[in-house]
Amino acid sequence: GERPYCCDQCGKQFTQLNALQRHHRIHTGEKPFMCNACGRTFTDKSTLRRHTSVRDPSSRPPAPHTSGRHTGD
Repeated sequence: GERPYCCDQCGKQFTQLNALQRHHRIHTGEKPFMCNACGRTFTDKSTLRRHTSVRDPSSRPPAPHTSGRHTGD
């Protein structure tokens, strides 16, 4: 597919402008997303969410219940 958005720093191309803007933070070092619990900063919101779910297990979705029995027979 067409990738009309091109990084002026490294030439990497993107299909969406927001993806280019997110990528550009790699070059600028900007990390606008901060963890309220520990103060660590991140370049994008999805990385902050992943960090938060690892730090705080209560923010994770519940694991599926398993009985421990093998039911494949």
